Amino acid sequence: MVSYPQPTDVASPNRGPPSVNSRSAAARRHRSSRSHAGGASFRPQNEFPNFSQTGDVEIIINADGQEKRYMLHRLILAQSSGFFEAGTSEEWSRAQARAQAAETGSTQAGTLPRIGEDDESGSELGRSPSSGQTIPNKLKWRYELDWGTNDDEVPMLVQKPVTTIFGGESQLQPPPLPNKPPAPSSGFFRSMANLSAMQSALHIPQHSSQPNQDSDIIRDYDNLFRIFYNFSPALDSVNIAESYIQCKTLLGLADMYDALEVVGPRIDHHLLQFQSRLWKQIAKYPPSYLKLGYLARSKVIFSEALIHVVGQWPSGSNQLRHNVPESVIEIIEDKVEELKENKARIEARLFRLTLTTARGERVTPANSYLDWLALSLFRSWLADNTTPPPPPVPKSPANTDNRRVPITHTQPPPMSSGNLYRLLGTGGPIYLGHEEVKRFIRIRPDEYSRDSLKKFEKRMDEIKNMAKELVKPLMKNNLELEMGRDGGGLGYLTCTRVEETDYPWDQ
Repeated sequence: MVSYPQPTDVASPNRGPPSVNSRSAAARRHRSSRSHAGGASFRPQNEFPNFSQTGDVEIIINADGQEKRYMLHRLILAQSSGFFEAGTSEEWSRAQARAQAAETGSTQAGTLPRIGEDDESGSELGRSPSSGQTIPNKLKWRYELDWGTNDDEVPMLVQKPVTTIFGGESQLQPPPLPNKPPAPSSGFFRSMANLSAMQSALHIPQHSSQPNQDSDIIRDYDNLFRIFYNFSPALDSVNIAESYIQCKTLLGLADMYDALEVVGPRIDHHLLQFQSRLWKQIAKYPPSYLKLGYLARSKVIFSEALIHVVGQWPSGSNQLRHNVPESVIEIIEDKVEELKENKARIEARLFRLTLTTARGERVTPANSYLDWLALSLFRSWLADNTTPPPPPVPKSPANTDNRRVPITHTQPPPMSSGNLYRLLGTGGPIYLGHEEVKRFIRIRPDEYSRDSLKKFEKRMDEIKNMAKELVKPLMKNNLELEMGRDGGGLGYLTCTRVEETDYPWDQ
């Protein structure tokens, strides 16, 4: 007969205190919950530029031998761009589905993607026509950058058909197995680039035959989508010339996709950080910055450039016509006419300046010959600098041969209106000074004396002071640029006033 040991005779193993056992168990439970890459607790990226869980619009940018992929939200794109708002609308999607069905000759409703409504988070929910099950995070729209058939065409995003899991050839990669990491592929480095949410496309290596242009396209699209998601664009903040080029191309892209209202304020904020360097650049290239200010809806940049353009008009007309809307040209021409009227009105008052005698009478050669001479000299100087010199009269040569006698211009051309009115606004001996007045008096030696010279200069100063008061409205500087008393080297007036009603995008 076989006997078995009793349970009470088996020595139980030594157990530690309850606290020690509980800590070790907790530690074991903690270790068992660790997640590894490709494990059950792995969660794919769901942040810019790859919202793999909630994104419903895939955008692929192929340029410079690189591929930049975005998985974004239809709600954000439609709110920021009229292009995406129309392209992802229900009417457009139905039209695309009908066109695709007509091309393939399919009439089965199950092969067409079903158009659902966006939920509050912007993700799309698709329903299976057979079972009615809800399938979250379904890709609904797909865009690819189309370079066209020739080099003259502008690359643009084109909507591509998206096949669904209900029929057709699916272009979507299946999700990775939960217990093993995804297999490496040739696009490994592209996937790593997408995992960097804040990485800019400016640092992508260049290997194309046109690396600069193609990489600029990648940069511009990256900045466009960054602005849509309220990220700061990657623009040059040191070199203002390079920054202008980047802002110009980005605004052109935003204009093409009807997103100027969103992109413009970002460009305005970035350029205004240059402050004085920006004002100097606008003074050098006012037509270019006028167009940029119009596209960016920047009141400061637009008004600064407009004042320069109006003062120089029509020197910049060829550069602006056919490049800006007609409404902008009309604003410029209205401001030019307004400036001409102000100049003509003040110029007429300058020619009507007069002096009076001690009895309050206007000076004439009869009652105050010396004072009349002072007025005559001032009016002659003003006429010489406000009207072009008359053409010289050609003289017949004394000899009978056919040699041509060169014609020499003895009278210098008039100075620019800006320099002229700044001289009048400054006053003092800066024009018609002591030596010039002395030479004028000595034309008639019988009238010259020290007392007459002093009296003549005193009366001339009175005329200059009256002229200085008259030209004050033209001396206003409405620019942000500090020009100083000499006008900063500008040969035109900067007194144009830009009102709130003059901005064309508010009309």
